[in-house]
Amino acid sequence: MAKETERTVVKTYIPKYQKEEWQSHADELDMSQSEFVRAMVQAGRRGFDMNPVQAPEEGSNPGGDELKTRLLETLAAEENLSWDELVERLAGDFEDRLEDVLNELQASNRVQYSGRHGGYTLVGGTDGRP
Repeated sequence: MAKETERTVVKTYIPKYQKEEWQSHADELDMSQSEFVRAMVQAGRRGFDMNPVQAPEEGSNPGGDELKTRLLETLAAEENLSWDELVERLAGDFEDRLEDVLNELQASNRVQYSGRHGGYTLVGGTDGRP
């Protein structure tokens, strides 16, 4: 079944500073505010699943279909993207998630950054627990 392509308006009210931050980020990505908000909402929705996580079945490809799903969602939101544009959108999401996870692990003192040692390392044992 093909998705309906008719567009409609969605409104939200946010603090002025937040709109300015979003606009600045959208400008950095060379996106309109509408494109930016749509992309961020879609990206956020990918992280929320109301169904419990199930163990992968034997012979399955865990994570393999995630890229396919993300690619299809990206193209559904914005058609005719070049290879470089696709890489930027899909890799950018990974970089954002990696940064969030690293910040979380550093805040919980499970990972630390050491310029002297040239990068990130686990705190304590090899399992990352202090």
